[in-house]
Amino acid sequence: MALKRTMLMVFGCGVLALGAGCSSSTEDELALLKSENTELRGQLDDRDKALEAANDELRRANRDLRDQQEAFATERDTWTATSADAFEGIEGVEATYGPNDVTVTVEGDVLFASGKASLRSAAKQALDRVAKVLRSDFGGKSIVIAGHTDSDPIKKSGHQSNHHLGFERGWAVRDYLASKGVDEDTMAIISYGPDRPRGSATKSRRVEIVVAD
Repeated sequence: MALKRTMLMVFGCGVLALGAGCSSSTEDELALLKSENTELRGQLDDRDKALEAANDELRRANRDLRDQQEAFATERDTWTATSADAFEGIEGVEATYGPNDVTVTVEGDVLFASGKASLRSAAKQALDRVAKVLRSDFGGKSIVIAGHTDSDPIKKSGHQSNHHLGFERGWAVRDYLASKGVDEDTMAIISYGPDRPRGSATKSRRVEIVVAD
């Protein structure tokens, strides 16, 4: 009988010890899960904050882009409105308008004799009016003067190539405009020679005065 009581006591102590061990292990696991959950919540909060900051930056960028587009459209409309009729009625001169530039095309045959780079007397009347507009409406703007030729080979003019002829013609126009008060520091010269032809040889021979806003 005493032996039986002793065995029951030992068994009971074992059960209690096992229960205590299980309880301790479960508490440790719960504590670990809580810690991991807290860490994940922190990471999620950080991600949400970063996402919100990125969205704010995107919204600001979109606002800035819209403002720039509106400003550009206003500037373009103002540019076109103030310059649309400026070159009307000048013989041999045609003006085309981009969003932030105007290209004044002067017929080559109005300006020069065949194969020559010296301005005709009649051409100076047209360039006088062009110079007046450039001074009054486009003062201080950057100007590129581009010489264009036809594709006929150079034979008797003495120029090395059509590119050389295009440059000399651009220089003649630039020099004359400067003599009429257009700031020579705002003007640059480029020659395309025959590289940008138009529908005919006559139309291809031209000088373009490109004014950039």
